Amino acid sequence: MQLSAPLAYAGDPRQAADDVAALESAGLDAVWVAEAYGFDSPTIMGYLAARTERMKIGAAILNVYSRTPALIAQTAAGLDAISGGRAIIGLGASGPQVVEGWHGRAYDKPLARTREAIELTRRILRREVIDHHGITDMPLPAEKGGKLGKPLKILTKPVRSEVPLYVASLGPANVRMTAEIADGWLPTLFIPEKAHQVWGAALAEGEEKRDPALGPLQTVAGGLLAIGDDAAAVRDLARPQIALYVGGMGAVGKNFYNDLAVAYGYEKEAARIQELYLSGKKKEAEAAVPDEFCELVSLCGPESYVRERVEAFREAGVTMLNVIPVGPEPAKSIETVKGWL
Repeated sequence: MQLSAPLAYAGDPRQAADDVAALESAGLDAVWVAEAYGFDSPTIMGYLAARTERMKIGAAILNVYSRTPALIAQTAAGLDAISGGRAIIGLGASGPQVVEGWHGRAYDKPLARTREAIELTRRILRREVIDHHGITDMPLPAEKGGKLGKPLKILTKPVRSEVPLYVASLGPANVRMTAEIADGWLPTLFIPEKAHQVWGAALAEGEEKRDPALGPLQTVAGGLLAIGDDAAAVRDLARPQIALYVGGMGAVGKNFYNDLAVAYGYEKEAARIQELYLSGKKKEAEAAVPDEFCELVSLCGPESYVRERVEAFREAGVTMLNVIPVGPEPAKSIETVKGWL
């Protein structure tokens, strides 16, 4: 099992990048850069490539609406080139509020778009001449306004002809597709003890169709990390994120994370969190998050307990433990956990 951490993207990205670079020497294997509707991730990933030497640099995620498949492939090739072959490209559909509200695109065909982006990115990185007609037309045909386009291949030679492509997915159909065609999976709010009941069938169905050449599906999941006799209290720091995702990431009936909480068995609590959050009562929504939910998505407590949590994630199929170290000595926490892996 490898060890990774997400980049804190809400503040100063240079300071966040410096902090992550310091964790590389403590044993961190990878860093994941989010985007949402804040700073773009490729710019920051490029900076991270210059500030680090060994760790992998992942996008979590590039959405498949605001970038064409060709641009996704160019980003993969460019990041891989300047990092010396350390790129991981996480892809996903994001959500309707961001796609429609921020990017001004219709939120349609999310699975087909993701599948097409993966197919075309792989073909482009292999330097194939692309003549493809689906959701994306390459080149644009005359009946859609094309005049001078012709089939092309990427101009530069990628460092690797296969950059790992991971998918952020939660719903059964999307998880099934991920297990079939992606190199890795980026689930959110992952509870190892409940993962099989929620995703087991979809993962198995997708893996039945999986090309053996892809190798086993890699899974990235984890949560807050705090080690110490009084570290259990850190679990409460998960409340704002859980409340935001379960309560605020979408309208009623259109929130993937709320659906996930229901699938975990928190149906009444999920409805209450959403009701409170959407009515502007964020603190009350955070208080409504079950203590068990906070505990099971995190790794906080005495050393023996945290070791048990690490093993729970491992047994659930996690191949890269993604942690957010909390406390005055994050490097020490990373070094400790890395020693267990």
